[in-house]
Amino acid sequence: MKWLVLGGIALVSVVVVLGAYTRLVDAGLGCPDWPGCYGFISVPATPEDIAAAEALFPDSPVEQDKAWAEMVHRYFAASLGLLALAIWAVAWRRRMPLTIPIAFVVLVVAQGIFGAWTVTLKLWPQVVTLHLLGGFATLALLWVYGLRIGAVRSFPVPGQLRGHVAAAIGIVVLQVALGGWTSSNYAALACPDFPACHGSLLPDMDFRAGFNLAQDVGPNYLGGKMTSDARVAIQMTHRLGAFIVLFAVGWLAYRLTGPLRWTLAGVLVVQFGLGVANVLAQLPLAVATLHNAGAALLLLALITLYAGTIDASPRTQLEREASDPGTPDDLEQP
Repeated sequence: MKWLVLGGIALVSVVVVLGAYTRLVDAGLGCPDWPGCYGFISVPATPEDIAAAEALFPDSPVEQDKAWAEMVHRYFAASLGLLALAIWAVAWRRRMPLTIPIAFVVLVVAQGIFGAWTVTLKLWPQVVTLHLLGGFATLALLWVYGLRIGAVRSFPVPGQLRGHVAAAIGIVVLQVALGGWTSSNYAALACPDFPACHGSLLPDMDFRAGFNLAQDVGPNYLGGKMTSDARVAIQMTHRLGAFIVLFAVGWLAYRLTGPLRWTLAGVLVVQFGLGVANVLAQLPLAVATLHNAGAALLLLALITLYAGTIDASPRTQLEREASDPGTPDDLEQP
């Protein structure tokens, strides 16, 4: 089970990064149908297949590079579904608790549904953002399971930091959601400078349009449909969130000691730097993809710290000692 969970963590990480890459290269509609691609199980390759595909979808000419980006993401996601079933089967056969394995299967299936809606609803921002959050939730759930069964190591953390760690997790999750909303509405390049936006710390912003969660589903949302002021509002909100994360997690790192302090601070600084680099370098593909991966890494680091506060609590230690009778040498001899 430990090897299955570790393999699952690696596979989910790949799926999350591939999802970010697919979105960043505008390949979310690389295949206009689901689960196949132009009616094929793979990307049309021969002239005959391409002609048949474009006849079937006349409004979506075949772009093989984008189609392959989308299909590779789907292949890995499908593999994740099989692995989720394997984890559930092993847990059931060995009579292990089934709550997390079943939740993992349900979450992977839900992700498949959101993946289909991403295509059929033509990149509707609400669905794309929820699909991103679902990917992070899938990774976080499997990481928690790894911590629980000992596949992933936790580290003792003072119990008085539990509330701070929990708050930091909540703030990072909100920031991830803002990042997804920024990306799905093509607002990452709304401001070409930093920390100002178009030379102003308070540029013209339209928050009502930028955060209108009831916006209509357009015929195709590729490239976005918001005004410049609406996208600036999203970008500036995401920046404000980044500074809040920098303060909250940075303060937590300061309260830690030893390697934990410097590890958390290092992940935080690199992630913040990647965000700034995205703006100043005009969203380089490698940097933007790493920024998504960095957000996942920061979330997992905080979850690990939270698990450490539970494992190190006095009550947990007493429960472990009560359940462990000790070695034969420790037992009273008759």
